[in-house]
Amino acid sequence: MSIINPTASGQTQASAQSDTTTAPPQQFGEEYNSFLKLLTAQVRNQDPLSPLDSTQFVEQLATFSALEQQVKGNTSLESIASMIGDLHSMLASDWLGQTVAVESSWVPYSGETVQYKIDAPVEADEAILNIRNSAGETVWADQLDLEDETFSWDGETQSGIPATAQELFEFGIDLYSEGQYIGTVAPQVITTVTNVGNESGSLMLGTDSHLTTDLSKVRKVTP
Repeated sequence: MSIINPTASGQTQASAQSDTTTAPPQQFGEEYNSFLKLLTAQVRNQDPLSPLDSTQFVEQLATFSALEQQVKGNTSLESIASMIGDLHSMLASDWLGQTVAVESSWVPYSGETVQYKIDAPVEADEAILNIRNSAGETVWADQLDLEDETFSWDGETQSGIPATAQELFEFGIDLYSEGQYIGTVAPQVITTVTNVGNESGSLMLGTDSHLTTDLSKVRKVTP
């Protein structure tokens, strides 16, 4: 095992830092100020007998104007980004731990009972639940009472063998009015928000049912 001399090590580190130290990178705003100073000095010190070409001067002014707009734009964007960050933090604290309803045709089965609601039109008087596995095979069908506010599925299947945990199932509720089919709706899975994140500018909510969705597509569920 080799032993490092503390003093020598300290000298080496200090020397390395001295050799590799460079001037901090110039910020965009500093470049803007430098450009303005150079342009002003150029105008003040031009030869009266050979003044600056007007075309070249206009081009430099145009460059200066564009640079000025970029500086202002960057400042505005930084301010907006800061405001959005603060807003996301406020929303995150407001949604974490909340019980919500997430509409989704595909539902991950965790081994726990799946609870859900239905957003059915007022003319619907009959609802049939159909659950299919990832292969498209119907594993469960049941008639629902539209008078109920919430419904549940505990993993029971037509074969009598409980559904496998971690499997993905497709839920579809066929609606009828006086015996006539009027459409199929997806369930609104009742779940709890476990995390909040930003994805491409959209606020996304993660849940304990392993469903992730945009904030605009969820509704809080009153206990």
